[in-house]
Parts: sequence; C-alpha cells; structure tokens
Amino acid sequence: MKSYRKYTGALAITGLVTLGVLAVAPVSAHHSFALYNNEVTKVFTGVVTRVNPDANHLQIFFAPMNAERTNVERGADGKPIIWAVEMTGSAAAADQGISVGSFPPGTVFSVAMHPLRSGELAGSREGGLIQCPAKTPPAAGKHCDSVAGSTPHPAGMALAPAKG
Repeated sequence: MKSYRKYTGALAITGLVTLGVLAVAPVSAHHSFALYNNEVTKVFTGVVTRVNPDANHLQIFFAPMNAERTNVERGADGKPIIWAVEMTGSAAAADQGISVGSFPPGTVFSVAMHPLRSGELAGSREGGLIQCPAKTPPAAGKHCDSVAGSTPHPAGMALAPAKG
C-alpha cells in the first residue's frame, strides 16, 4: 500500500509539472521573435494613420514619408503605403508616452524596426521612437531626431540606426 501511495504521489507531481509546462508554452510561443528579421533594422519617418491599443502589443499604423519629407509614399494605385510597427503592450507603451491620445492621426514620427521575414509591411520596434513637433516634419533625408523640440519615447532613448 505504501508503494502505491508513492507511485500515485509521483504521478500527481508529474501531472502538475506537465500542466505547468503546457500552460506556459503558449505564452512563450506568443513572444517568439522568429517572425522578425533581427539582422535588418529599417528606419522610417512616417505619418500616423491609426493606433491599435491592443493590451498585448500596441501597434502604430503609418504611411512612410518620401525622402523629401513633403508627402507620404504611395503605391501604383495612388493610395498611401501603410506599414505597422508593433511594440510593447498598451499600458507599458503609455508609460513611455505612446498612446492613442498622444499619437493621433497626422502625427509625424520616426522609428526603427526589425521587419517581418514574410515581407509584409510590418515590424517590431527597435530602440526609441521619436515624435516630431506638430506640423514640423524633418528636413529632406532626415528623421525626427534632427528636429528641434522633438520628443523621444521613452525619454532619453535615441533612434536605433539602420542596418542590413
């Protein structure tokens, strides 16, 4: 009888450990960075079209500006090309000054990101995000970090340089 209790006790512990591992597995899989090409960092200056304040990952959708910084890039159909940058959850992003209210449509900002490996127009933020002052885009070929009065998010963090 004693060995039966030991056996069932060991099974119970094994079962609990297995359940614990299975419960954590989806969370770990969700936070995989395998989707992003971490060997490449693209830097964009763009105009916010909308912000998706998802609890898990806040996303800013934007139209990249042309090199002259006079308009947004457009596709063959004449419509703005839209990219998305994914970052931390909404609460953490709000602590950095990034929210629906602080980045309304029309806001000009610069961001560095690792693009998706799939080639879709999206990526994961890398480094700081710099907000240009209202109605003050950067000079041709420059980013918001070159504009007097720009705001880094989080405070003090520089824009990551492009690579790849």
